[in-house]
Formats: sequence, structure tokens, C-alpha cells
Amino acid sequence: MTLHLYFIRKFLSLFLGLLGLFFVFQTLIDLVEHTRRFQGVDVGFWGLLRLTLLNVPQGLYQILPLVMILSAITLFLGLARSSELVVVRAAGRSALRAILAPAFVALLLGVLVLAMFNPIVAATSKLYHAVAQDYSQEGDDVLSISSEGLWLRQGSDEGQTVIRAARASPEATVLYDVTFISYGAEGGPMRRIEAEEARLTSGAWELTNAAIWPLAGGANPEEGVRRLAQHRLPSSLTRERLLESFGSPGAISVWALPDFIKQLETAGFSTRRHAVWLQMELAQPLFLVAMVLVGAAFTMRPVRSGGTGVAVLTSVMLGFGLYYIRNFAQVLGENGQIPILLAAWAPPAASVLLALGLLLHMEDG
Repeated sequence: MTLHLYFIRKFLSLFLGLLGLFFVFQTLIDLVEHTRRFQGVDVGFWGLLRLTLLNVPQGLYQILPLVMILSAITLFLGLARSSELVVVRAAGRSALRAILAPAFVALLLGVLVLAMFNPIVAATSKLYHAVAQDYSQEGDDVLSISSEGLWLRQGSDEGQTVIRAARASPEATVLYDVTFISYGAEGGPMRRIEAEEARLTSGAWELTNAAIWPLAGGANPEEGVRRLAQHRLPSSLTRERLLESFGSPGAISVWALPDFIKQLETAGFSTRRHAVWLQMELAQPLFLVAMVLVGAAFTMRPVRSGGTGVAVLTSVMLGFGLYYIRNFAQVLGENGQIPILLAAWAPPAASVLLALGLLLHMEDG
């Protein structure tokens, strides 16, 4: 038990140290990037630093597997150089048992990151985009999903239009039971349009069975109502901009993601992308364990056997390869080419089995 606690303490200190080092590097790089991006905009140093600190958690969250495998490599290289693994073997204990403590720490850290750090990343990501948009003073189209249906906002030089629909097609290019309320440049309501269906085409909404009420000038809207079988309403929205308005699933806390998926299903949207992301997040702790096992597989042998540099490079490249395969499986899952659970859980499980096979071969040969 004492030996396990010793390994846990060393691994935790290495992980936190490397995480802090990456935090400093990423903060400096992001600060330079934001300085270049907002050049000519009236944003002071503290504003740029605020943007940088809001963006750093998302970057650290993405590179956690890299930090984990580097921590494992550093730990076992240090144990091999100090001959501590030799002492463990001489005491009659298999060196494989030394991996249990770091693997347990990786699993525990993965669960804590999923439960606590993921909501922080989601909140800072949302705030970062809001602050960046405020600093750049760029208009944006907003899409929101609620239990009442789909809400959209589109803007132009003439004013803003708020759109509400009971449901929509999976790509949000066709809206049903839709209402448009247009506001002028000064903020007052100009007209209200209700239609059975609104189909997004190039540069406009094509409305079917529309009713138009004028709201400007204080006149009675019912007296001026027009009912049209077809009506064309100009719009700057495109299919790509609508899909982008959903934002990244990473901007939604893993705790709130199941409810958000239900709201998407109620509104008629495809939830595959968000469902894959949810399962990928749940499988993250297992993948972090796999990174520890991969890092240990090539670095537990005695230093005197040589080839340490090649072993480190091989373990890092294998870790990158497994990370790439995991992302590739995510893309296949989002496109519907493989089942969601297979896309999320197969790469981490296969990575663990591969690393265990390498460990057994390297240790017991």
C-alpha cells in the first residue's frame, strides 16, 4: 500500500506540473494570437488577458490525453533511471503492479474532469464567444432551442427579425408553424408574419400560406392583414450558418447535454452529433487510462538496455495515433456510418487492450 501511495504521489505531482507548464505556454500563445486578432480594436491589455484566460480551459481540456501520456512516460523513465523498478522486481513484485496506481489516478482524474472541469470549460467557452463578439462588435445570428420550439434571430441593415417555429427539419432549413416578427432599425415592431411552412432558399425564406399583419404606424393590424399562398422574405441566413448557430457540443455541460438532446429531438433536429459527443465524454476516463498504459509499455525496461529515445518517441507516436483513430471514429459516428456507442467506446477499449498486450509482451515476453 505504501508503494502504491508513493507512485500516486509522484504521478500526481508530474501531471500537475506538466499541466501547469502547458497552461503557461498556451496562455502566452493565446495572448499573442488575441493581440493580433484585435489589433486596431479598442481593447486594452486586461481585456485581452480576460479573453485569453477564458479560452485556455478549452485548450487544456483538449490536450489532456497528451498531458497524461507525457506524465506516464516521465514517471516510468524516472523510476527506471533511479533503478526503483529494478528494486520492485528484486523484491518479488511484478513491475506490472506498479502501473495499477497511475492507472487508478488516471481513471479518477478522468471522472473528476468529466464531472467538474467539463462544466467549467462549457461555461468559459460560452462566455469567451460572447465577450469576443462584443469586442469585435460583429452582428451574429442567434439560434435557441427550448421546450416551446425553435427560436431564431436574423439581422440586416434594415433591422432585426425574430423567428419562432414549432418544429423544423433536421438541418433547420424547413420550419413549420412559423412566426416572423420584424423590427425596424430604431427597435419598433414593423410587421408580423405567420406561415404554415418556411423553406430557406438562396437569400430568402419561401413562405407557404402566409398571413402578414402590419404593426407600424399604430394602425389596426387586422384591417391591413394580407393572406398569401406564397411569399418570399429576404434573409441573410444560409444552411451552413444555421448549423454553426447550434455551436459546438463542447460548449454545453455534460450534465445539461441529455436535456438539450431531448429538446433537439422535440424540435425535430438530428441529435446524432450531440449524442456522439456525450458518449465520447463518458468514455474519456477510459481513454486516459489507455494513455497511461501506452506510456508505460515502452518505458518500464531498464535504462541500460538502451534505446530510450526510440522508446519514448514510439510511445508518443502511438498515443497520437490512437488519439487520431478516436477522432476519426467520432467523425464516422457523427456521419451515421457506425453506431454511436461503437464510435465512442471502441477506440478507448481497443487502446486499453492494445496497451495491455504490449505490457505483457515487454514485461513477461
